[in-house]
Amino acid sequence: MYLGIDVGTSGVKALLIDDTDSVVANDTAPLDVLRPQPGWSEQNPEDWWQAVNLAVQSLRASHPAQMAKVQGIGLSGQMHGLVALEASDSVLRPAILWNDTRNAAEADELDAEFPTFREIGGNAVMPGFTAPKAVWMQRHEPELFSKINKILLPKDFIRLRMTGEFCAEMSDGAGTLWMDVAQRCWSDELLGACGLNSDQMPRLVEGSEVSGTLRGEIAASWGIEGTPVVAGGAGDNAAAACGLGVIAPGDAFLSLGTSGVVFAVTDSFAPAPEHGAHAFCHAIPETWHQMGVILAATDCLNWLGDVTGQRVEALMNEFEANYTEPSPVLFHPYLSGERTPHNDAGARGAFFGLSRAHDRREMTQAVVEGVAFALADAIDVLANASAKPSSLLATGGGARSRRWLQIIAAVAQCPIVVPAGSDFGAALGAARLGRMAADELEVAEITAIMQKPDMAEQIDPNKSLTDAYAGTIARWRDLYHAVKC
Repeated sequence: MYLGIDVGTSGVKALLIDDTDSVVANDTAPLDVLRPQPGWSEQNPEDWWQAVNLAVQSLRASHPAQMAKVQGIGLSGQMHGLVALEASDSVLRPAILWNDTRNAAEADELDAEFPTFREIGGNAVMPGFTAPKAVWMQRHEPELFSKINKILLPKDFIRLRMTGEFCAEMSDGAGTLWMDVAQRCWSDELLGACGLNSDQMPRLVEGSEVSGTLRGEIAASWGIEGTPVVAGGAGDNAAAACGLGVIAPGDAFLSLGTSGVVFAVTDSFAPAPEHGAHAFCHAIPETWHQMGVILAATDCLNWLGDVTGQRVEALMNEFEANYTEPSPVLFHPYLSGERTPHNDAGARGAFFGLSRAHDRREMTQAVVEGVAFALADAIDVLANASAKPSSLLATGGGARSRRWLQIIAAVAQCPIVVPAGSDFGAALGAARLGRMAADELEVAEITAIMQKPDMAEQIDPNKSLTDAYAGTIARWRDLYHAVKC
């Protein structure tokens, strides 16, 4: 048996698989986000550890025999978060999360003053990354910054609790902007630009390598016999790719979750920061990926549900039952700023074209279409970076809406493949990496473990729909520049 643990933003998921790669059981525990000031997004690392224990203990209660046989554990987690520890390993302040934009000025300064971030780190410096968070802390919390002994990413804080090891892996480490992504190691030059050094960083392993073993007392409390190994694991997007079998050059997926992601595997380091594409290590050795990210996808629907007092399911049912193409109302989904392609922490959401005649359903459709247009922008970025996928595997909660996928396929002019089943997320990818570490599998054996799911349906671009949206998406794009000016 193998256990995958995914430390997300809204919750922790624990998932068990067996030797046949079948999901035996899974459970979740919720998390809250702290927003003490506008643009701030924080969590207490102790809350992650409590949620991990809640989720795993639930699995122990429901499947004690299977939990007892766990041999390998993989970790996945939200990327880019800054966890600062002092010499006693105590947390110095709440973790600054991936969607925190307080450090926009620091990000702009690093990007302008140190072009090596783009050359060595493979990415333009954006507020979401870890590096400008540290510079913000150095500038605004100098006393705390001076006490930093180690910096960890969210899942690696959990690893520390589980194993006692200060360790990270390549896919998550690349998202700090402190790695030489081509060489798959920490960069003294990039760390130095932020007032840090490599001694303050955890050691690096590949996602499928052993990072340590589970502490005996933790194994006992979780009902596990023996001391299973803990794999390096992966950042959430690379872990999701492992769960979907997206591991070979040319493979790609679309994640329609809280944020929106377009992920394409490459066989070499291929930075294209001028196009707004991210270039990171994959969790698989000798493999990299390019990625486009929009900061709010289904989160836009969550927001609309909050302000209208409606459940998201009700909003979507209302939209799908009364769909007309396209909506006369336009929506910019920039509720938390935007990454791809704008790199604009100050961008904000907006409705355009509202009149007294429009109702909630038309606003919902505008939100759905606005997210689809933003994802089309991200796919165009990968195309400009020579990594446009020939098709996309769909995952995430929003992928349950066939209509939404039809609109995305039409405006992005890219086929979308819908997997049969639903549990192919980051926790599954983490469990698969845990299996690789426990069984000491070679890179050549990866494909046997990380299979793609069976296909339920392929949604091809509908030409009439593409034509119907052509003018709408052009106006939508023009509005961003008009409003910004």
